[in-house]
Formats: sequence, C-alpha cells, structure tokens
Amino acid sequence: MADEQDTGGTPADRVTAALLVIGDEILSGRTKDKNIGYIAEHLTKIGIELREVRIVPDAETAIIESVVTLRCLHTYLFTTGGIGPTHDDITAESIAKALGVEIGIDPRALAILTGHYGKRGLELTAPRLRMARIPVGAQLVENSISAAPGFMIANVIVMAGVPSIMQVMLDAVTPRLKTGRPMRSLSIDLSVPEGEIAELLADHQKTFPDVAMGSYPTLRAGYPATQLVLRSTDEARCNDAAEGLEAKLRARRLL
Repeated sequence: MADEQDTGGTPADRVTAALLVIGDEILSGRTKDKNIGYIAEHLTKIGIELREVRIVPDAETAIIESVVTLRCLHTYLFTTGGIGPTHDDITAESIAKALGVEIGIDPRALAILTGHYGKRGLELTAPRLRMARIPVGAQLVENSISAAPGFMIANVIVMAGVPSIMQVMLDAVTPRLKTGRPMRSLSIDLSVPEGEIAELLADHQKTFPDVAMGSYPTLRAGYPATQLVLRSTDEARCNDAAEGLEAKLRARRLL
C-alpha cells in the first residue's frame, strides 16, 4: 500500500485531532472498539483531520502522559472511555491532573444526575455520584441517552466509551469546534495487482504533491485488484488529479 502524503492544507486553515482510547478491556480484546472509525469519519466530514490514535489502559500515568503529549500536538484531543461509575473509571481525575486543575462534584452535573435518577425513582448512590466529578473550568458535553455528561476543557474533549453514548456526545460538542475545509475523496477501482500501477502512481504523486494518494490491494472474485484513493481539501485540485490519473491509466490500458 502506498503511503499517503501529508496534504491537509496550510497551517493557518488546518485543524487536526488525536484520539485517546482508554480502557483495559480494549487492550485485552474483550471489548472490540467501535468508536475509532466513527469518530474518524465524523471529523473528516466536518474538516478536522484525525492524525493519531493511541490506546492506553486504565492507568493514571499512561493517561496523563498521553494527554500532555497529544493535546500539544493537535488542535483537539478527543478521549473515549473511563468516565463511568466504577473504581477503574479514572479518566476525569487523570485529565484534571494532566491540566493542573482541581476536580470535584460539579453542581451542573449533579443537577442533571439528580433529575435523571429521581424521575426513575432511583437513588443517586456514591458510584453514580462519581459521574458528577468534573475538572474545574470544564464545559459539560450533553449526554441525551444516559444523562451523565462528558466534558470539554481547554482543547480536550472527554466522551464515554459506549458507542451510542459517544455518538450523541460527539454530535453535542461539534458546534463548539473550530473546523477546516472538508476532505474531498475520490476512488478509482482497478482490476490489476497493486504492483502494476505502483510506479505510475508514484510519478503522478509528484505532479500533485498536495493531493494524498493511496493504493489499497484487494481481491475481487478471487483475482488481484486495487483501489486508488485520492484525498484533498481542495475539491478542484482533487478532481484534476483524479482525471489526470485516469487518463494515464487508460493510456496504459489499466483502466
């Protein structure tokens, strides 16, 4: 597979993100992550480039070190997992330490949880109360499914690990985010092995260094095939690159 070039635009208009997935259950394989692809697709649509994904256990040191590093490298750092009611849900505390702020029961979160459990005739137990612990200075991120909010502090967006809840939190926080130009993506399907087009693609990449080009080998009906994908935030430039590439492929009878 050909490496895609880093063609996200100029530093002034570029918005990037990293994703920190937190949870022993992900690393052990007991839980299969369903959030990475969803977040990547969502961010691409709104013009934010997901540049890095890191998975760490429910370990304070690992979370703090990752938050400190990743949030300085990107416009935004998203996290998933570790904000529930159990003893190993330590994300909120770890992020507060990473940012050097206090954490405590947030009156806004407390009101949300009190109303939510009160309507259901349930007690706001000590474990449930843990979900009201929010770093000082954070904005709450609405959770329209199970009430317990996520939060955003500085450029760190903290969301639940449960996919359905993460998705509504991502929708809720999106209007607050700075976005760039959406990524334009075009694909060309070929019924030839990747090796037959590698040199041609590499030469074409030199002509369009600002358009990311990747090649992805596969099998179709048991025969080698390749999909070429061109990506750029400049739609006209992406179209020109695709048209030029198709012309070269036709000239060599590869398309």
